[in-house]
Amino acid sequence: MSENLEVEIRAFISKEKYEELIKFFNENSELVKEDFQETHYFDCEQDLRIQKNNKGSKIWLKKGKIHDDAREEIEIFTEEKSFDELGKLFNELGYNIEIKWLRERKQYNWKNIKVCLDYTQGYGYIIELEKKTDEKHKEEILAELKEKLNELNIPLTSKEEFNERYEYYKQNWRRLIA
Repeated sequence: MSENLEVEIRAFISKEKYEELIKFFNENSELVKEDFQETHYFDCEQDLRIQKNNKGSKIWLKKGKIHDDAREEIEIFTEEKSFDELGKLFNELGYNIEIKWLRERKQYNWKNIKVCLDYTQGYGYIIELEKKTDEKHKEEILAELKEKLNELNIPLTSKEEFNERYEYYKQNWRRLIA
């Protein structure tokens, strides 16, 4: 069975908690990478994105609804210099940029869990715990991730709050990242 289902949970955290977690993970896990990401979401029915980071760029489609606990992903990696051309390609196909995100990310491997500590300009500080699995094991993995977030003394942010903050950012991102 293929493990192409991404199970993830997220929580908004304070700047102080973010700094505390960086120290904790630097001491108790493996730092996988530090990255700066620019991501463009397109105005279409699917969750279609392009992203450039420190290593390259990619086209990225996430199935399902934004903020779902588990979603299938399709990613196509390209060179960083292709990012502007990808934007032009989707623009020519009739897609416009709906949202831009500017994010600093620290990614750790902690107890076989992908942990991302993010600061997104105009949006805030977020922790994300993620594991890949198959459909059969998604509930088990979701419970494990929630338990680990609880171990870190971080309350899970509700989907409603994520959706509200996302909608606010979506309406105001041009001003928030200026």
